[in-house]
Amino acid sequence: MNNEPIVKEYSREYQDQVVELILTIQQAEYNIPITKGDQPDLMAIEDFYQTGNGNFWVAVYNDKVIGTISLLDIGNRQVALRKMFVGSKYRGAAFNTAKMLLNHALCWAKEKSVKEVYLGTTPQFLAAHRFYEKNGFEHMNQNELPKNFPVMAVDKKFYRYRVD
Repeated sequence: MNNEPIVKEYSREYQDQVVELILTIQQAEYNIPITKGDQPDLMAIEDFYQTGNGNFWVAVYNDKVIGTISLLDIGNRQVALRKMFVGSKYRGAAFNTAKMLLNHALCWAKEKSVKEVYLGTTPQFLAAHRFYEKNGFEHMNQNELPKNFPVMAVDKKFYRYRVD
């Protein structure tokens, strides 16, 4: 047994746990009316995320997926940060799961010579806004996004991170 989470590259063995974690947070915790069918990318993670400068990672604690993060290659040495979820018991300083996941993804981006990481989020995720801002993301207007950024219907707040 590990006493801290480990970040691992996604593999198919984590498929069911990833879907369960994300849907539980979306539906039960935030009352977002979204289903597995509304997110076909969750059933094709390798093909959707693990291409080009993109990838998908899981945070695992005692063989259980407790967090996810992905970078979607949108071309032009830019990526979209997507599917950042951490189970409620594993948020905050005790486990530092979100910070571990984000640092892992940003290191990957730097290694791949990515210039910018973009993300969209919903207005009600106030803790997420603070987290991104604290970690170097700058708020931006939607009309400043690259034209190839995939805006989700729920996204109303946008951020950019410039990779060194």
